[in-house]
Amino acid sequence: KCRTGPLDIVFVIDSSRSVRPFEFETMRQFMMDIIGSLDVGPNATRVGVIQYSSQVQNIFSLKTFFTRADMEKAINSIVPLAQGTMTGLAIQYAMNVAFTTQEGARPLHKKIPRIAIIVTDGRPQDRVTEVATQARNAGIEIYAVGIQRADMNSLRAMASPPLEEHVFLVESFELIQQFGKQFQDKLCGVDMCVEQEHGCQHSCVSTPDSFYCECNPGYRLNADGKTCSPIDACADGRHGCQHQCVSTRGSYSCRCRVGYYLNQDKRSCSMIDYCSFGNHSCQHECVSIPNGHYCRCRSGGRVVPGPPCLDGDNPVPLACLSATDLCNGVDHGCEFKCVSTKGSYRCVCPEGQQLQADGKACSKCGAGHVDLVMVIDGSKSVRPQNFELVKQFVNRIVDLLEVSPHGTQVGLVQYSSRVRTEFPLNKYHSADEIKKAVMEVEYMEKGTMTGLALKHMVEHSFSELEGARPLSHNVPRIGLVFTDGRSQDDISEWARKAKESGIIMFAVGVGKAVEEELRAIASEPVEQHFSYSADFTTMTHLVENFKLNICPEEGKGEMEIRSPCECEALVQFQTNTVAVLQSLTEKNILCARSLAQMTARLEDLEKQLANKK
Repeated sequence: KCRTGPLDIVFVIDSSRSVRPFEFETMRQFMMDIIGSLDVGPNATRVGVIQYSSQVQNIFSLKTFFTRADMEKAINSIVPLAQGTMTGLAIQYAMNVAFTTQEGARPLHKKIPRIAIIVTDGRPQDRVTEVATQARNAGIEIYAVGIQRADMNSLRAMASPPLEEHVFLVESFELIQQFGKQFQDKLCGVDMCVEQEHGCQHSCVSTPDSFYCECNPGYRLNADGKTCSPIDACADGRHGCQHQCVSTRGSYSCRCRVGYYLNQDKRSCSMIDYCSFGNHSCQHECVSIPNGHYCRCRSGGRVVPGPPCLDGDNPVPLACLSATDLCNGVDHGCEFKCVSTKGSYRCVCPEGQQLQADGKACSKCGAGHVDLVMVIDGSKSVRPQNFELVKQFVNRIVDLLEVSPHGTQVGLVQYSSRVRTEFPLNKYHSADEIKKAVMEVEYMEKGTMTGLALKHMVEHSFSELEGARPLSHNVPRIGLVFTDGRSQDDISEWARKAKESGIIMFAVGVGKAVEEELRAIASEPVEQHFSYSADFTTMTHLVENFKLNICPEEGKGEMEIRSPCECEALVQFQTNTVAVLQSLTEKNILCARSLAQMTARLEDLEKQLANKK
């Protein structure tokens, strides 16, 4: 009994300019023929496809599709890149990205083979020996398929041993389909789940020499490796519910306390605004609280209640008595100092600090609290002396911010052919600590994988594990990407995902940076979120551009409070008072009628009692 899987297979397809259009069509068919022989599915064989020329493009990853029809549709939509032949770069992408668990590869401990099928028609323009060795050592089995003009020495340098089973040279593109039928036998294995009594409660997954059990979604595998138990999704504490987590089988839902409602994010809660119901009768201000509301007067006045009625109605606030020195008569909330003016007041800040948008708090930067992650290019083209200027640029930005555990947090990521977190958001809590750490960062060199860096930023740098505040706290997330050249991988997918996840993206380019890529990274409006400098030594103005966009100049913050003694206010007060008195009069009339009716009934009862005597 012979069937395929489970396997994790990634096709690495050469789409350089030497591959003519009709030849590329035969490569499409080769892939679809191989996929047609596979037992594909989430618990069977998974398939991914990447194409490469001078850069690498992910067509679909191991977690994207689980049906042949979807895979074939994506393969038919491939547009060849038609540039150089950077085979080494493609192998590195397969190792660092395509075969990661985040992209759908099964964990190594499950012993599911990871197979890369490289199809090329020429000699690589970069080195392949070292990176291919690293990929094989990482557990990737490499098949090297050369067509027509391919270099046999390069194929042998890439492929896994034994070479006679992993290196193939096809004389022409016309013969590749015939070769594909022979190649299918290489991927055939015995289904151990069929051959043995596995005893799995839910499902059995076959591996080349054995099998293992898996549970349905919402269950976890017990210690016996065969039976399954429901997962308490609330138990691990990662549910993110602001108030209460309610566990269901394999999932959970969030619930709010009494007086609150669940927001659209299905995790955070907001207090019910009882004042918005419009039946509070407050003259000046209505203040909502979790179980109702209360009335409050402007300008330091106090609420004067009317008498309660016999039917149990709440007291009605008739008027608000005012104060003249508004700074002393109101809870102004000024962080530094309150200054009274005629019929008004305003908050002021000490020299060197700005008044924030709320008109009360003082700060160096009006942006308030943010989570900022800077992603800096450490590729070979930057050069060591310029990398020192980049670090100085980072520290000038840090000088703009008020860094503290409950204020602004800063993280730093460096990238080249790989990505490295220099320090996460929750590592340092003062500007001095951050600036010292920045100056100790070591230059990476090598390539420019900006897309990989964006992916790392979205999936790791802005995670709560690395210190990002929960989305329910509404703390702005800002990503700043600094680069000096064209990316060697595709940036569009992860630039879009970064913005879709709520990250405000800034793009800073220097030298040979590509404007099209900078615009793709930047948030809307693009003109306010990307900057460019022709030279590293003239980057100072970029700091000012960034400051203008995250630290806009606040206004003077004067808060106009109308004096209750102004003519218009007095007229309004009189109108409101008359209306309230009229309402009370109507209620008193109703109360009097009720009292008269009760008195008449009592008199009638007394007469009935007297007659019985």
